[in-house]
Amino acid sequence: MAERKESESRKLLLRLRETLAAPGGGQHRLDQITHHIADSMGTQVCSIYLFRDPDTLELCATEGLKPESVHKTRLRLGEGLVGRVARSGRHVNTANAPGEPGFRFMPETGEEVFPSFLGVPIQRVGERLGVLVVQSRESRQFSEDEIYGLEVVAMVLAEMAELGAFLGSQSDSMPLAHRFPVMFRGGTGQEGCAEGRVWLHEPRVVVTNPVADDPLKERARLIEAVAMLRSKVDSMLAETDMAKGDSAEVMETYRMFAHSRSWLRRMEESIDLGLSAEAAVEKEQSQARARLESAADPYLRDRLHDLDDLSNRLLRILTGQGRDTGAEMPENPILVARNIGPAELLDYGRRLKGVVLEEGSVGSHAAIVARALAIPLVIHAERITSEALNGDPILVDGDMGTVHLRPEESVAAAFRDKMAMQAEAQSRYAGLRDLPATATCGTTIQLYMNAGLMADLPSLESSGAEGVGLFRTELQFLTRTRVPRRGELAALYAHVLDNAHGKPVMFRTLDIGSDKVLPYMKPQDEPNPAMGWRAIRVGLDKRGVLRMQLQALIRAAVGRPLHVMFPFVTEMGEFEEAHRLLMEQIAREQRLGHAMPVDVRVGAMLETPSLAFAPKKFFEMCDFISVGGNDLKQFFFAADRENERVRRRYDTLNTSFITLLDQIVRRCDEARVPVSFCGEDAGRPIEAVTFAALGFRRLSMRPASIGPVKHLIRRVNLADLRRVIDDARDLGETNLRRCITEWLARQ
Repeated sequence: MAERKESESRKLLLRLRETLAAPGGGQHRLDQITHHIADSMGTQVCSIYLFRDPDTLELCATEGLKPESVHKTRLRLGEGLVGRVARSGRHVNTANAPGEPGFRFMPETGEEVFPSFLGVPIQRVGERLGVLVVQSRESRQFSEDEIYGLEVVAMVLAEMAELGAFLGSQSDSMPLAHRFPVMFRGGTGQEGCAEGRVWLHEPRVVVTNPVADDPLKERARLIEAVAMLRSKVDSMLAETDMAKGDSAEVMETYRMFAHSRSWLRRMEESIDLGLSAEAAVEKEQSQARARLESAADPYLRDRLHDLDDLSNRLLRILTGQGRDTGAEMPENPILVARNIGPAELLDYGRRLKGVVLEEGSVGSHAAIVARALAIPLVIHAERITSEALNGDPILVDGDMGTVHLRPEESVAAAFRDKMAMQAEAQSRYAGLRDLPATATCGTTIQLYMNAGLMADLPSLESSGAEGVGLFRTELQFLTRTRVPRRGELAALYAHVLDNAHGKPVMFRTLDIGSDKVLPYMKPQDEPNPAMGWRAIRVGLDKRGVLRMQLQALIRAAVGRPLHVMFPFVTEMGEFEEAHRLLMEQIAREQRLGHAMPVDVRVGAMLETPSLAFAPKKFFEMCDFISVGGNDLKQFFFAADRENERVRRRYDTLNTSFITLLDQIVRRCDEARVPVSFCGEDAGRPIEAVTFAALGFRRLSMRPASIGPVKHLIRRVNLADLRRVIDDARDLGETNLRRCITEWLARQ
């Protein structure tokens, strides 16, 4: 019986393959496919619904329903049983469709006489393409074998769509076979614009043979490839330090997936029904994605990346489409990836002109590295890895968070005009490099740059920065598979100071936790990591690492001034403890007879509203204070800066936030402690002049922002701007942006 079902399934798939190879338009193929499926499964109805847009399904072909409903009947995602299948990525099987919750009656189709319903998703590795439905007059539930067989057919339809089999149909909802212009709207990870060619971090494996003639041969290919995969995984884990310590549990889970018998068995069953080895791997990968994406347990959802990685490795073995395909990186490469770690991004270095990610966040490791490399980054560009091919022309607008893939010439021309205007502006700013940021009222603002890599330091001279207002020390920890040694860090910090040529460098101690998890550190399962165990909290709990880092900084600064600041201080007691720990290390180094820095300045990053209300003694203890604007704003407004729905909702120039900053400046002035503003907003000219008018005399930003900020500061009277701000607050304005921009326009 099982052999007969397998034979029937293979016959159906071979007929579908013949349909694909035969001449004819896309609509003709869709019509033929629904006829073959209904005939093979003995049902009166077979229908194919495809996505017209991300939220709308359209009936594109049917056998058994009214022909006039084709391309007329549409459902929203989640609407009716078809919409439920599309949303969940799982089948719906019922003997009484009208009695199902959420059923939607569509009289134009004539489906009311077919109560039995089986719908399965048409999907390919996370891509939702549509829904395949069979219905019959007989009131019955379909068997497990029938469900599995229809899922196999849906997999082949997904591969046919990838190969462009349905181009030319009246529906324009199927993937366009990588030929046409596509625009993606994402989020800004790093500002800037770039034009270039796509370079895929992990090139997509294209399955050209979804249907196989010889199941025994395909089984043998699969078993051989799985054995090779398991051997590679075992060797990879044995050769690295990742299988030791805190990472052991995670890496052992990865190994367990690779050696899973049920994983292999499910793929073999798909081959027996007629799929090729490659298509069987993709079918299992797609269904595993659907299962894990809806899992309530965050640990299980995280394992989706493990399964994806294993499946992609297996596909590359089967197809020979490995990373080392012989393809050369194009000129002006724009990296496109689902996500990427900091070490991998650093490997590409300054060869890249830009980065586009499907995932990521504004505070992710990749975003930090992209800022350090001064290249545009767009995040949350959904499905771009499915659409892009190596070498495709691409435009990246990090300012707007948009990406144009294979753009039309008119779009490319407008984009080049924008880039030319930006380049012209930058050349004007270059002329200001050696001039001070002195406002017309005579007040001078010190402009510092943010850094975290040795590659950043040449920007000290080229940008005209007066020093490094923030050196992120965590990048040296994030890009390694083990904790760096004290001697390595001391040498690196000394190199940083050497390259600063006497300009001050503010070293921020290790700021990990939240979105910055070390690869060799056990992840903390925290419901809200941004407000959890991070930064100075980790340093004070794991004092061995903090002591080692402080010793490295002291040894690096021999004969030079040393500036150390502690991140995410929320109360005076934390600063006192960290300060005492630093003094202990200085005393220890002196006892050991080591040469010392000529001066040590100790500061704190003010990143939570609580610290703005700390006792006066706290401000008097600090040698300097740096306002961390990114975190301070998210905690002030209770708006997660990683959440795209809310992070743009609140304006830095909101009157309440400006009032808080004003209070911080006043308290620092009373204690005679220098205060700076550090963060993305410091590099935005309108925000920057506002901070200067409030009394901030030092701003720290990315190097590319120093020119535009200096240009505006030199054209305004800060005392007059302060009066504009005060007048607007007195009048009860809830946001100061309009009055400030109008005043600037008049200048």
